[in-house]
Amino acid sequence: VYADDVEFAPTDDDTNYTALSQLLVEKHGRDFTPDNVGEVWLSTQPKEAYCTAERIAYKNLMLGFEPPRSATYKNVYREWIGAQIRVDYYGYINPGDPEAAAEMAFRDACISHTKNGIYGAMWAAACIAAAAATDDAVRILRAGMSQIPTTSRLYERLDRIIKRYQDGVSEKEAFDDIRNTYPSDHPHTWVHTIPNAEIVAYALLYGNGDYGRSICLAVGAGKDTDCNGATVGSIVGMMKGIGAIGEEWTKATNGKLATQIIGVGDLVIEEAAKKTMEHLKK
Repeated sequence: VYADDVEFAPTDDDTNYTALSQLLVEKHGRDFTPDNVGEVWLSTQPKEAYCTAERIAYKNLMLGFEPPRSATYKNVYREWIGAQIRVDYYGYINPGDPEAAAEMAFRDACISHTKNGIYGAMWAAACIAAAAATDDAVRILRAGMSQIPTTSRLYERLDRIIKRYQDGVSEKEAFDDIRNTYPSDHPHTWVHTIPNAEIVAYALLYGNGDYGRSICLAVGAGKDTDCNGATVGSIVGMMKGIGAIGEEWTKATNGKLATQIIGVGDLVIEEAAKKTMEHLKK
């Protein structure tokens, strides 16, 4: 499929989750529980819509395991990137409030992930929320990091990237460092939370607030490319606003997004954006 051949944004697990979060908040409010997340998962999407940690959690929920046990039982993927890619909406509806965004992300992530899998989700949601209040990439990343344990492996690696950037490390050196730290045979694999979060941070720091360049840096770095490009796009989009997103990124979608969500189907993006505004903290 090529950009000039599509009539709308095709369905994808990343965007399914954003639309699913909107449905969750619409149905259960901002005070939704992990059990509410599980109920929405089981009632609105087929198992084929879920991957790795989410699919195991989906199976566990069907077997009667309640959160957080649904995240741990026979789930070897529980520190992978799945939770980090599905919490954008909590950043959108908590502009300037990274703590609230991270807390919502925790309630969502804990049904399928543990430790760094959860921390990545909290960090990403908090970064998106923080980006509504500043265009300084370091401040955004630090705001996200303020919501996760300073003793975590994720915090340590993100802190290292920022400090090296501030010390004048070049874009190429930063890229090479990530590449050399996580070769293709690294046990973290290409979908673990930590290396992908590092790529998001790298793209934000060296993208200089340019929407297209930041996304392309994230995708060009490898690993889980669509996930990282989407997270970076959310953060820069919140940072710079719709005016900074060129037509080359929006025209092909014709304002529509396909989902696998039962009862939702194809979304009109403008209508979904209006609904988002209704879910902001009053």
